[in-house]
Amino acid sequence: MEQKEITIKGKKLAYRCKGEGAVVVLLHGFGEDGNVWQNQYDAFPALKLIIPDLPGSGASEIIDDMSMEGLAESIKALIEHETASLFFKEGEPHSVIMIGHSMGGYITLAFAEKYHHMLRGFGLFHSTAFADSEEKKQIRQKGIKFIQSHGPFEFLKTSIPNLFSPVTKEKSAHLIEDQISASHNFSAAALVSYYVSMINRPERTEILKQTHLPVLFVFGKYDTAVPLREGLEQSYLPELSYIHILNESGHMGMIEERVEADSLLRNYIASVTKTTQPE
Repeated sequence: MEQKEITIKGKKLAYRCKGEGAVVVLLHGFGEDGNVWQNQYDAFPALKLIIPDLPGSGASEIIDDMSMEGLAESIKALIEHETASLFFKEGEPHSVIMIGHSMGGYITLAFAEKYHHMLRGFGLFHSTAFADSEEKKQIRQKGIKFIQSHGPFEFLKTSIPNLFSPVTKEKSAHLIEDQISASHNFSAAALVSYYVSMINRPERTEILKQTHLPVLFVFGKYDTAVPLREGLEQSYLPELSYIHILNESGHMGMIEERVEADSLLRNYIASVTKTTQPE
């Protein structure tokens, strides 16, 4: 997987890129970087895979507009940079498949709202189009105070285990430790900005209702961040939905059930690339 970077409005955006073919963009979530998708690096040999570190995560610099919309703009710039030649080759796809994990799903929906024409399919991987409830907003506000008082690593060390299922905690606790170890490189400013942006994001179920694109939904049976019932409530909204439940996962299915996650992603992408035509 090639490590690359570009500069957008004076800020560095780091990303990973590999392969040729239909373009797939994988977006990570809060408290993660693009390495959260490392199990999927070699799962799609016939695709062009783009996996960024979102602004403020990993090797990417924080940007002025850290709203979901602002983060979506940075992803648009990355896509335009990395796929510029494809947009002018006859027979090549003129749009991409975008799949977002958790907060990455919120960014995917913000992207779809404004740049629907640049997508040929999109997915919510342990994510939701619903806005935060008042209870959820209060939890995030408490999280902000904790980050400001104790620092970003102490916050992530405390919260990351809650993202995994009881099955993973019992059988594969090393996966949780690995994820905690990978969370040292966040600033308090970045994590607080993400939380503020998530609190302020609007409901985007209309995007699901209006889209003619195939939408992937992946849920974890033990997910407490996006409970299964809440996830299923939105899954019927699109014209065409692909729905998968990972029965041994919490919120981190790409890690907890690697083989199953790879398979459902491959099947979805294969279906989309067969049934949609370049615009």
